[in-house]
Amino acid sequence: MTVAADDAQLAELAATIKTWGRELGFQQVGIADIDLSTHEARLLDWLAGGFHGEMDYMARHGLKRGRPAELLPGTVRVIAARMDYLPPAAAASWSVLNQPELGYVSRYALGRDYHKVLRQRLQRLAERIAAAIGPFGYRVFTDSAPVLEKALAEKAGLGWIGKHSNLLDRRIGSWFFLGEIYVDLPLPTDRPTGAHCGRCTACLDICPTQAIVAPYRVDARRCISYHTIELRGPIPPEFRRAIGNRIYGCDDCQLVCPWNRFAQPSGEPDFRIRHGLDAPRLIELFGWDEAKFLRRTEGSAIRRIGHERWLRNIAVALGNAPRSVAVVTTLQGRMAHPSALVREHVAWALTEQASKSVDTSGL
Repeated sequence: MTVAADDAQLAELAATIKTWGRELGFQQVGIADIDLSTHEARLLDWLAGGFHGEMDYMARHGLKRGRPAELLPGTVRVIAARMDYLPPAAAASWSVLNQPELGYVSRYALGRDYHKVLRQRLQRLAERIAAAIGPFGYRVFTDSAPVLEKALAEKAGLGWIGKHSNLLDRRIGSWFFLGEIYVDLPLPTDRPTGAHCGRCTACLDICPTQAIVAPYRVDARRCISYHTIELRGPIPPEFRRAIGNRIYGCDDCQLVCPWNRFAQPSGEPDFRIRHGLDAPRLIELFGWDEAKFLRRTEGSAIRRIGHERWLRNIAVALGNAPRSVAVVTTLQGRMAHPSALVREHVAWALTEQASKSVDTSGL
């Protein structure tokens, strides 16, 4: 900070930052110190167990993930912000999951890519702080660097890390994004809220692939979100049936969480549904060529998986659908696809279809 400030001035600045954050569209802003030693130990244990699968980036930066001052020298505090994303007017999630002719897209990906939205707002917040106090050291993050964002948000009083490993707030549940600003300002910190999962194990019980292997411990190698988003190669056959019609991500652990009964739809225009992806028909999606995929996913987080993995995921969902002439014909249309990855999943899906009795109603 370029100008010395006493405790009262820093407290006033912290309160003002929170007000500015709300004006920029964040529902909550908190401030954390940078002692993440307990969370770092848990991360190292998780990595040692191989639970990160092929997500090598989780271990790539040494200890910087748990030590903010090593990632950005001079950092003494972290401003953590929450932005709710539950899209209004979306088709009911369980209804979509129970209609196998439809594809389920994780609700966070139905609107504009959250990375862009949060990063721009956080940058504006940082610039507003600089305009008020002068130049200071900072860096903005939104799931874009080795940052323990849930741990920092927990320390900043934005909620607690639930048994499913998502951050939870008793007032609004877990349907929100997180972003951070690392700063060199010795701002007063907020108090953690404490955990409120109690004896509930709903998220462990509902997980289709039993990826939550213990409370607060997720094995990504079993997780549907990992398989449909992070994994670049073939989806392990032992998990394909359990994936059902989930073609991008999985929300089951959030859908069943009792705290999410308090969730409210987001008023953020950027998170409104695009291209009807809240309840799309699988056959239609499987017909998208790469050009149409790129058009329909422009500005969306979905684009990151690319057209090849998009078809891979949908092929699995079609294999899990009731047998019909329409589904079989649609799959056969991709049997000669240039990608070996797509062809392998199409072949699996056709084998699954052949093992079922015919649904004469079609899809």
